[in-house]
Amino acid sequence: MSSPPASVDTRPTNALGAPSRAAATAAFIGPPPGTERRSSPSSTSTSASPQHTITKQVWPLRLVSDRFGTARLSAVDSTIPDNYPALVERAAAAFGDTEAIRDGDMSMTFAELAQRTSACAAALVANGLKPGDAVGLWAPNAWEWVIAAMGTLRAGGVIVPVNTRFRGREAAYVLDRARAKLLFTVVGFLGYDYVRDLEAAAAEGHTIDSLERTVILRGDTPPGTTSFEDFVTAATTEGHEEAARRAAAATGDDLGLVMFTSGTTGLPKGVMIRPGAIIRGFSQYADELSMRSGDRMLVINPFFHAFGFCGSITPCIVRGATILPHPVFEVEAVLERIQSERVTVLPGPPAIFQSMVNFAGLDRYDISTLRSAITGAAAIPVETVVAMRERLGFETVITAFGMTETHGLATICSAGDPPELVASTSGKALAGIELRVVDDDGRDVPAGEPGELLVRGYCVTTGYLDDPEQTAKTIDADGWLHTGDICVMNELGYIDITDRKKDMYINGGFNVYPAEVENVMSEHPQIGQVAVIGVPDERLGEVGAAFVVPSPASAPEADALRAWCREQMANYKVPRYFWNVEALPLNPSNKVLKTDLRELAAERLGA
Repeated sequence: MSSPPASVDTRPTNALGAPSRAAATAAFIGPPPGTERRSSPSSTSTSASPQHTITKQVWPLRLVSDRFGTARLSAVDSTIPDNYPALVERAAAAFGDTEAIRDGDMSMTFAELAQRTSACAAALVANGLKPGDAVGLWAPNAWEWVIAAMGTLRAGGVIVPVNTRFRGREAAYVLDRARAKLLFTVVGFLGYDYVRDLEAAAAEGHTIDSLERTVILRGDTPPGTTSFEDFVTAATTEGHEEAARRAAAATGDDLGLVMFTSGTTGLPKGVMIRPGAIIRGFSQYADELSMRSGDRMLVINPFFHAFGFCGSITPCIVRGATILPHPVFEVEAVLERIQSERVTVLPGPPAIFQSMVNFAGLDRYDISTLRSAITGAAAIPVETVVAMRERLGFETVITAFGMTETHGLATICSAGDPPELVASTSGKALAGIELRVVDDDGRDVPAGEPGELLVRGYCVTTGYLDDPEQTAKTIDADGWLHTGDICVMNELGYIDITDRKKDMYINGGFNVYPAEVENVMSEHPQIGQVAVIGVPDERLGEVGAAFVVPSPASAPEADALRAWCREQMANYKVPRYFWNVEALPLNPSNKVLKTDLRELAAERLGA
């Protein structure tokens, strides 16, 4: 398939197309957060490479104050490595016989996690994976996902997680854009055959030219693919030795993951992720949740999402807690699992907790082991926070804010914060992170006044893969990440996200960019024009509503259009409402007036 044109860069590159492992963190925008100020490497990129102004990274005890005089005191634990190969080895040494993962009848200790990770890494090396090569991971939450991810990092590869709700053309774009050399996937999840989906996409021209091998983690093994078991057993002694050398050379500033996030242009952007930033931020997250060895975390958040990989797998390995993968949320199944697995920690979007609180049969289940919960990605009523404590029995309920560009986390509440503060804010900055709230001219606004949230510090991404132009638009010359979120900061430094500058809505914790949905829907032969907005939904926060101007030939039926959309895009992107209109409201510049569409939607929904 064709990819958007990338800038020309004469520095050494790996198979991912990013700078080589030694230069990965320089990327296209100069030094990563946490390094001294210096000029960007010389490059023939077609876009100028701005500089960052960041203080040198220091990880001892530090006091970080914001402009309102509030502070977080944080002692960074020097015994926690800043990279995943060393982190897994540390967990094996510290928590060896503790259960690391339980998935159905399968259970493994932290010592076994390290052994399986080493075997997977050796197999990857034996199959020709070079440091910096991209490895796609398109699979639901399962123990194999964890092994494949940790094995990839130990072998020096770069993980490219793929949304399990994606259809073939969406996944093909991500994998092709990242130049994935190998793909770990499954057959049969939710009735989908991902291999067949990719074959169908390729027949339509959406090819992945870099892909050399497909490994099936679970399910039947189609022709031309390899089972995970056969793949791992092919590991060689030489592969183990080389993987060990690469693991010893790993650092927290290596390029570890590329997580794709859609944007207002409708084309997903690859956010470059550093292991050290994840581990540092989510170690503090684990502290706020009082996580400890022996805890059991039910992971409903998908592993392909920052809330899943960064916010679940990582703190469990850091603290020696058990990972309990759960592929699909269904309230009774979750309550049954909490009871049978004696779950203590549960992260998730508000919709999960609201469903549990409102479930009529809640009293049939023993969920008394629940202790800590963290939520975010959507607004949560104070009544739900109170009910989570009173009905579900959580001692600690906190909220947080993060985005892929901040390695999943930038602010967090504290365990002792009252329900009203937890429900009305997303906490305050992590230690080592700076926040600003600015007006349209970039000037700081007073406490209590709305403005765009800016973030600076170690959590900020190095940039977007092969996209210096978008990187420069998002991260300014002084290192401030412009989030596009409108917030209010109170006198204590707590932020409340109130709106978005970007044209985006959140469906059940997933970001949906209308431009992407509109681009796909515009291909339908019965659609002349289309505009998509988010409308409120009690359970999911927001759902999509599509205003369709039919083509002159015929008007599409809503049910048929919905079915067509489900074949073309992830189900959370498919609008719930389809309304035919004669014309879209436009401003003098012929841009769609989505404020008018929101008013029209409110009328139609009786809001």
